[in-house]
Amino acid sequence: MAFRSSTPTPPMLLARVLMASLFIVLGGWRVWGALNGLPLANATLVLSVGELVLGLLLLGGWRLRGVALAAAALMVADALLSHPVWSTRAAALDGQLLHFMKNIALAGGFLLLSATASRK
Repeated sequence: MAFRSSTPTPPMLLARVLMASLFIVLGGWRVWGALNGLPLANATLVLSVGELVLGLLLLGGWRLRGVALAAAALMVADALLSHPVWSTRAAALDGQLLHFMKNIALAGGFLLLSATASRK
């Protein structure tokens, strides 16, 4: 039986805030850097704005099921595109594997969030 509630429990709300903070901080940091002269590729800037918006939507709980699914997809895509553990040399493997697995674990958390979010 799935747990669905329109009012999140304190632990679920805290979990959502912590997960959203990833997108808000990292997306916001890159957008802020671009606004202050940090050169970013256009695609990176667009993705960073998307991360920031996604984080704010997660934080606010807006259409949480769909937004959490989008966040899960973004984490899997980032793991596969940014952390190629299958072609990384031994010296860099620990760091790449850590980030790859972190993104996969976050994707699992976002899938769980999507599964437990109420239908609105």
